[in-house]
Amino acid sequence: MTFTSRRTSATRGALALTALVLAVASPTPATAAAEPPVPVPSSVAAQVAAGRYLVTLAEKPIATYEGGVGGIGRTRPVNGKKVDVTSTDARRYRDHLAERQNQVAATVGATPVQRFAVASNTFVADLTGAQALKLMRTPGVVSVVPNKLHKATDDRNSTDFLKLSGPKGLWSALGGTDKAGKGVVIGVIDTGVWPESASFAAPALDTAQPTAGDPYRPYREGAAIVMRKADGSTFTGTCQTGDQFSADLCNQKLIGARYFSAGWEALVPPDQRADYLSPRDGGGHGTHTASTAAGNADVPAKAGGIDFGRISGVAPGAKIAVYKALYEGKTANATGGTDQDLVAAIDQAVADGVDVINYSVGSIFESDPTEPTQLAFLHAAAAGIFVSTAGGNSGPDASTLDNTAPWQTTVAASSVAPYSGSVRLGDGRTFTGVSTTLTGAVGPAPLVRAVAVKNASATDGDATLCVSGSLDPAKTAGKIVVCDRGVNARVEKSAEVARAGGAGMVLVNPGDQSTDGDLHSVPTVHLNTPDAATVRTYAGTAGAQATLVPGGTSMPYPQIASFSSRGPSLTNGGNLLKPDIAAPGVSILAAVAPPSNHGHEFDFYSGTSMAAPHIAGLAALYLAKYPTMSPMSVKSAMMTTAGEIKTATGETSTDVFAHGSGEVTPARMFDPGLVYDSGAQDWLGYLEGRGVHTGTGVAPIETSQLNYPSIAVGQLLGTTTITRRVTAVTPGVYHGKLDIPGVSAKLSPHTLKFTAAGQTKEFTVTFGVKSGSTTGAQIGSLTWTGAGTTVHSPVVVTPQAAVAPTTVKGSGESGTATFQVTPGLAKFPIKAYGFAAAAPIAGTVASTENDAEKDYKVTVAPGTKAMQLTVRTDDPNAALITALFYQKDGDTAIGSGSELVGVSDYANDATLSVPSPKPGTYVLAVVTFGELPGTTTTAFGLQANFVTAKGGIGTLTVSPERPKVTPGTPLDVTVAWSGLTGGARHTGYVEYAGGPGTVVSVN
Repeated sequence: MTFTSRRTSATRGALALTALVLAVASPTPATAAAEPPVPVPSSVAAQVAAGRYLVTLAEKPIATYEGGVGGIGRTRPVNGKKVDVTSTDARRYRDHLAERQNQVAATVGATPVQRFAVASNTFVADLTGAQALKLMRTPGVVSVVPNKLHKATDDRNSTDFLKLSGPKGLWSALGGTDKAGKGVVIGVIDTGVWPESASFAAPALDTAQPTAGDPYRPYREGAAIVMRKADGSTFTGTCQTGDQFSADLCNQKLIGARYFSAGWEALVPPDQRADYLSPRDGGGHGTHTASTAAGNADVPAKAGGIDFGRISGVAPGAKIAVYKALYEGKTANATGGTDQDLVAAIDQAVADGVDVINYSVGSIFESDPTEPTQLAFLHAAAAGIFVSTAGGNSGPDASTLDNTAPWQTTVAASSVAPYSGSVRLGDGRTFTGVSTTLTGAVGPAPLVRAVAVKNASATDGDATLCVSGSLDPAKTAGKIVVCDRGVNARVEKSAEVARAGGAGMVLVNPGDQSTDGDLHSVPTVHLNTPDAATVRTYAGTAGAQATLVPGGTSMPYPQIASFSSRGPSLTNGGNLLKPDIAAPGVSILAAVAPPSNHGHEFDFYSGTSMAAPHIAGLAALYLAKYPTMSPMSVKSAMMTTAGEIKTATGETSTDVFAHGSGEVTPARMFDPGLVYDSGAQDWLGYLEGRGVHTGTGVAPIETSQLNYPSIAVGQLLGTTTITRRVTAVTPGVYHGKLDIPGVSAKLSPHTLKFTAAGQTKEFTVTFGVKSGSTTGAQIGSLTWTGAGTTVHSPVVVTPQAAVAPTTVKGSGESGTATFQVTPGLAKFPIKAYGFAAAAPIAGTVASTENDAEKDYKVTVAPGTKAMQLTVRTDDPNAALITALFYQKDGDTAIGSGSELVGVSDYANDATLSVPSPKPGTYVLAVVTFGELPGTTTTAFGLQANFVTAKGGIGTLTVSPERPKVTPGTPLDVTVAWSGLTGGARHTGYVEYAGGPGTVVSVN
């Protein structure tokens, strides 16, 4: 079986069972009535349970260790410095961590195959499912996750739009492009680099020591590449050789190139690989992100025979170190990067001494902060490294973000001024879209839908999508063809039109999606709805004609791209506003790897992957000017000075779950006035507040109380007070203004006076539910004005209908139980349903068979009020654990279509209660860690109770039913039951107005 930590954790908050989910499918409709559990072959689970896992331990790694172990001194660097992994204490502590990792692995009979100690105290081992489960319950273990595969997240010149260029631009103010980021190293964890690109051209490395006039010039020292940096520390990298990559390909711009492939090679057989086992980029994504962040200034960019002028990286004076951990495979399932390789890359980047990390990698689900990559970034940030991460490309749906830990800067993708093109119809109507391939008018020419010019052998579906080989040249020649977006790559559609002799293409979105500046094989205009539907319909009329022309009506910008993932962050319970900020990520022109990009040296890519390196580059500019600034202070400076985002109609967007603080504004970020800082102690407290035992003794911090540049309260009942600290960058008197409709709000004090830079002062914000208030996110702002600047923070507060316990327990044929419920609404009716008591199903599980597991299919009908699944061992001294998965694809095999609902305690009565379950198919996995001495199997009874509105066995009542309440004030609720016989578990349900319910579990 496969365990997943998606949005649910095991009994120990940090111990999550995880698995990669590569695709999302719609749930299969439920059957008409609830069905009892049906055994399914546990061999399916046995096939996927064993594998390679990353086991992260609670002891701090080298980057954040502060001393206290066997006389080994502190290895955490002082503020403003980077970690030194070569010190005596660092070497001794690395040995100590290795010994501890060996001890933990030995408790389950495992052997580490790789270990990390700088940014992450983690070892990699091949485990059975039973071994993984045992480790998850081992004291001192933070997380146990399978080595899953991750993917690269997918004015017209973004550096011009950000006002970096020109005589009045930021680069000029910093002393010119050669000084913009000088003394700073950006580590890019991605698909590698194409070193021959003009964006990375620079003098060769030599062994000459830098001079006083050029103190940051990198040089060779044996096999190492060394650079003294602006913060006074040293970067020490290497140019690792491999497939088509030699040591002389690094230079004074590209000062490090490494690759990490052990996890990918273990997962993907050689005949499924389509990449270089070296730092060379097999896809182009890593080259694009690296050149966006810190490519050379004023590089001539031509692509597809079109001259696009000159492009620059955001921090052209910074150096680049590449850490390849993502690879191209021959299939989608073979393409990406494993946790093992990604953690190895992060660990090495921290050890080398980078100042900034760009991580344009993500999942379609939100990563838990305790996953190995996320924890590695915690220690990287604690060591003074700014971490910029892509928010994900799964928008515009809510709660689709990834990389949402507070120590990262999570970036949304916004648009810049588009390369526009228009479709002028024969009836005079004109519609504007995006086009990078129109250098002059095309047409007038016949406008046809692709299905009208298809090959006789092609299906209508393939022709509509302009799939390769689907169009008939005899019918297509000289025409402008309308192709639907979807399934095959956008550029493959225009290639098919070109093959068939078409004069041009109109690419139409079937729904509200992004419009992209792809380099097409024929002149192309890309249209979004509703214009796309209009043009598509017109193309189906007799005699339809069109002309494609450059330019057109300007679209408002910056807008958040439809693909950009949205909040709220589920792993943070809505108490941390993510994404943090937006940056250009639509149709970004940068260097790529020519072999995998149709021979182009430059190409347009879109995605939050393209937005993140803009923030990484801006962080490099900041750290070049202020080398000792903490990562969170830099993030705060960007967030509190961010600008507006536009809607499609040109209005100011208030959708903070799409763009966080707003569009990054480089010209303002160097004058933030005040900053909200935080560090390792805050983040450990944040983890403790989430139920993660870090072993550090740090007091827990509620997520909403984390000192952050934005404020979010995911669950407001009654009143709550939030505390924040601000540190002065510019002294002065600052006056506060709090504005948030829908809730009562009070700021105290209203005025903060700072007499010197570096002073820190505290303030509070108190929120309350207004009388008659409705639920749902209420959005506003907090602004401090003074010292010639404005410090702006978005605020989002969500009043809740109720907070109540998930389960209340009782016993006996009759009885009562009283518990507390906190209402969020002034009118609060309560209703009881039940009882249900199904006959138990007998089963056995043996640790020697099928990986100690038996799986059961569970079907939930629409309208089910509550579900309770109980597994009781026949011998009260025996113990089992259960895990429940919702099967999004309706299958009975736990795998890619599975979503973890919950994991029970390891007990003789392993119970899972689910209030208001989604209808559909579930699988319950029953697992043993081993039998009692003298036995070979563990016998149990599985009872599945489904509470419906129709009532059932016995009587359940609730009091009061219509209480008079004060929102936010706890209310005592009493349930009473009678008429329960037989000693079986009986399940009832208490439902509240507009909120979650409580499962009543008796016997």
